[in-house]
Amino acid sequence: MRTATASLLLAAALLPGAPLPEQATPKGTPVRITVHAASLEGNLSSDPAARSVSVWLPPNYDKETKRRYPVVYFLHGFSDSDQKWFRDEKHWINLPKTLDEAAAAGSGGMIVVMPDAYTRFGGSMYSSSPATGDWESFVARELVSYMDSHYRTLPRRESRALAGHSMGGYGTIRIGMKFPEVFSALYALSPCCLSPGFGTGGRGATLDFSHVRTDADVAQLSFGGKVMLAASAAWSPNPANPPLYVDLPFQDGALVASVQQRWTANAPLAFLDQYIAHLKRYKAIAFDAGDKDSGIARDSRVLDARLTAYGITHRFAIYDGDHLNRIAGRIVTEVMPLFARTLDSGPVKKPRAAR
Repeated sequence: MRTATASLLLAAALLPGAPLPEQATPKGTPVRITVHAASLEGNLSSDPAARSVSVWLPPNYDKETKRRYPVVYFLHGFSDSDQKWFRDEKHWINLPKTLDEAAAAGSGGMIVVMPDAYTRFGGSMYSSSPATGDWESFVARELVSYMDSHYRTLPRRESRALAGHSMGGYGTIRIGMKFPEVFSALYALSPCCLSPGFGTGGRGATLDFSHVRTDADVAQLSFGGKVMLAASAAWSPNPANPPLYVDLPFQDGALVASVQQRWTANAPLAFLDQYIAHLKRYKAIAFDAGDKDSGIARDSRVLDARLTAYGITHRFAIYDGDHLNRIAGRIVTEVMPLFARTLDSGPVKKPRAAR
């Protein structure tokens, strides 16, 4: 007995030139949860320790109830949030739609997790600081632990990846260097802040923060002003300097050498040498940048050369694009396929019984 669908397909085939009905493409399910982060409690910026987290569950997650999945932890950029990447139709990227496209192309068998790292100053820099909280531990420890205990993940490093864009690319490299026991693959898209000289250029000396006291004052700052405050909160906090609790890299138009040194200590190109053994543990490392994204492309080339000199296998590309306009496409064609090839999706093996 023919089904209604089979009859429809047969009838369409008998009509010359008649198109076949479109088959529905399975889509993932985006959900938003709240995860309490003990590592962010008591931060001097008074940012909430209860963080929103957006999760993309792959197609058929609710139907294949015995299946477990690899997990990709994805970090958004400065001034962005998980809400913008997942739910703002007017935003420059729609991650669920992008992941659906990747799934349709064959790279959909993974859970994707994005924490909200928007802070008082616009972004956490995914660093560890008394002013913003310990974002490294939140991402690599608490968030991973929460996902493994609440979702059908494959709870092992071989089945976890870390990726991010811009500030999130920086976070991917920073956290990835420090936690090779947690993740096995990294992909940094247009990673910012790699160079020791980041943020201490001439333009920063002209910014005036003397009037900035409240959140309303922060909201009136330029993008560059917010970036400088966010970086200062992450890399040069000062608990004795309220109400912002930061040391800025400039004072009266002059560079403050002691603050610059603290910023340099947080630049991946400065501390790379201390983590070579960690990086060699990764199954896959990749990063890229658009050729119009000049400063980031320059620093990415330096990172490529440094990793090559150390014999660390990695993938690197400079492509025709700027900071934003090719990101969604590269997630579909590069990021998710790399993780689909690299991450272990096999069942969790039970330990052998002791003899």
